Amino acid sequence: MDPLLTVFEAADRLNTSVRFVRRLIAERRIEFVKVGRHVRISESALIAFVVAGTVAPLTAYDVSGRAA
Repeated sequence: MDPLLTVFEAADRLNTSVRFVRRLIAERRIEFVKVGRHVRISESALIAFVVAGTVAPLTAYDVSGRAA
């Protein structure tokens, strides 16, 4: 089982603010676990969020519309 991170730890790992992570949770854009009143995010959910938002770089063909 993955370690469960607090909102503060998740924000630190993403290098973002705590407010951003709380907004992700409120909008249900990231998977989370409720432990009583507390919210925890698994490391795998954090990695999945980052992977889902990863954008592939453009190639020379994408920019010019023809092969280089």
